[in-house]
Amino acid sequence: MLKEVIVVEGRNDYNAVKRAVDAEVITTGGFGLNRQTLDLIARTGQSRGIIILTDPDYAGEKIRDMLAAFVPGSKHAFISRKDASDKNGRVGVEYALPEAIRQALSAARIEEEQNQPPITMGDMLKAGLVGKGGAKAKRDRLGDILGIGMGSAKKILRRLNSFRITREEFILAVGKITESGEG
Repeated sequence: MLKEVIVVEGRNDYNAVKRAVDAEVITTGGFGLNRQTLDLIARTGQSRGIIILTDPDYAGEKIRDMLAAFVPGSKHAFISRKDASDKNGRVGVEYALPEAIRQALSAARIEEEQNQPPITMGDMLKAGLVGKGGAKAKRDRLGDILGIGMGSAKKILRRLNSFRITREEFILAVGKITESGEG
């Protein structure tokens, strides 16, 4: 059983996680998150720690940001949009295979202050992750490779640094994108 409690958006996500791992799971009810649930998540975060695992979509990112602000020191797990999509194009943790959920949880990271030279927007620009055609697709692929999710250039840059991605990890991931013809 995992030490941390996994926080997901809804009941179907809860069921998918329970099929994948032996862990306690809390559902937020999506944007219907109430004060009682927030307090439970905060108490759990202090006593056992939480892993935030939201859908790889706009709503999931907003819920993740809200939870991260409310419970500093939370771990973040990300499932790629590809791995969390069904054949009809619907996106959610509930559509992810158990192996994708286990992989995301095993790669969970804590946001914390950077103690190394940060990756800069200039680095992102040189890597083609900003300001060029295809930059969004490259950022999404980078997020998949590094397990930090998707987002705007600013969000990815913040995650690169707050999840303590090293310059070497960044360069290797950008190399993988370039080698695969995506760069």
